[in-house]
Amino acid sequence: MKKGIGILALALIAIAAMTSLTKSDSGIEFDHLTMEKAQKKAAKSEKLIFIDAYTDWCGPCKRMAATTFKDSEVAEFFNDEFINLKIEMEKNPEGNSIARKYGVRAYPTLLIIDSDGNLVKKTIGFKTKDQLMAFAGSAL
Repeated sequence: MKKGIGILALALIAIAAMTSLTKSDSGIEFDHLTMEKAQKKAAKSEKLIFIDAYTDWCGPCKRMAATTFKDSEVAEFFNDEFINLKIEMEKNPEGNSIARKYGVRAYPTLLIIDSDGNLVKKTIGFKTKDQLMAFAGSAL
């Protein structure tokens, strides 16, 4: 009986470890919301909105998505502190209006806005983990 419980406990620990590993490996969790819904969610949760304004053809955008956004420390921070949106600026119907409103002219452009849609912070270009964390931290 004790041996069975021990094996069960080890199995549960292994499952828990695999689950947390999988979650941290997934990176920043980007919501698939309209701006209006994101702003309502931000107001309700008292969080700011982080927007990755990108295009499919942008090399630095792809590199950030594969590296910086996948970092477990970055993911944990952004998932805890922000409503995260990833918006393809040429194909997403809202992309054009977002680009006009926030002056997006190069990619990637990273935006932090409040629940009223006011720009809090903006930066352009590829960011390393440390650069992205400093950018986001300065907006809080």
